[in-house]
Amino acid sequence: MSLQKFIVRTLLKLPDGVLVKMSGGKPLAIDGRILDARAQLLAVQGARQPSITTLDPVTARSATKEGLALLDGALHPGVEVKELRVPGPGGPMDARLYLPAGTQGPLPGLVFFHFGGCVIGDLDTCHVFCSMIAGQAGIAVLNVAYRLAPEHKFPAQVEDAVAAYRWANGNAEDLRMIPGRIGVGGDSAGGYLSAVVAQAAKREGFAAPALQLLIYPVTDWGWKGGSMESCADVYPLTREIMDWFGAHYLNDPSEADDVRVSPMKEPDLSGLAPAIVVTAGFDPLRDQGEAYAQKLKAAGVSVEYRCENSLPHAFTAMTGVVPAAKQACEKIARDVGAALR
Repeated sequence: MSLQKFIVRTLLKLPDGVLVKMSGGKPLAIDGRILDARAQLLAVQGARQPSITTLDPVTARSATKEGLALLDGALHPGVEVKELRVPGPGGPMDARLYLPAGTQGPLPGLVFFHFGGCVIGDLDTCHVFCSMIAGQAGIAVLNVAYRLAPEHKFPAQVEDAVAAYRWANGNAEDLRMIPGRIGVGGDSAGGYLSAVVAQAAKREGFAAPALQLLIYPVTDWGWKGGSMESCADVYPLTREIMDWFGAHYLNDPSEADDVRVSPMKEPDLSGLAPAIVVTAGFDPLRDQGEAYAQKLKAAGVSVEYRCENSLPHAFTAMTGVVPAAKQACEKIARDVGAALR
């Protein structure tokens, strides 16, 4: 463990009251919610660092990777990890397969896409979380690194996500997955891509996912008001960063009206895969995630929705320092297991 990582983790073991005093003296409250004390200290420290909007995408990827390494937990024990390459429309994609050790025969599966606004992130971004899902849910998880913008703009990421999911279905036996019991999931941009894959299955007629796991998903890249305003400056995702992501990802702002960019704009959500939708209380994306869950329900889709009120965006990468984030991730893993098994 690096000295910096040791200092961060030691500091975040202090009592809540001490952490709040170090973070301005009073708990951060927005929209009737109170931010977790450890997340609040991280927010204060994060605000002192240059925003990724001041960096070029390559530098932002490196800086984010280093920052997340300080916060993430340990791999779930008893999970085997295998490096793979998944064919895609732009060439092979790096991937990792997570399997509960000692299991025999095929398992339910989940194809997972990481967060990062379609601009940053890689397999390590959700490495620990994918191991938690595999271990606690007792399923096979395929973590796929799709192409990133601005080197590859829309619709490259959508095409990669659809291709990865369809490849997993076609190669279920090799992945030790049960055909027809394979879900799709992700957080933030990964949740957005998962929602798009579920819609594409219906639109294009390929095998529908058994589940769509949408964790604080982007569902409307043009969303205004509500939490986009009240949480506009909350660590680690701000409205400014969302605008920066969109500017790099989209070829033109008008593409935000495309259902492959904003799945919320699809008028008919009937017949889609059952969904687990989880949002974060301190997140500009909170309201649009909840709105998509409600729209799915109104269309007759089976939906389990909850908001982790005390947590910020990207809590899936904070399991090493924020106990509430670890608990939330463990609950998601159990829910996925129950849904797929």
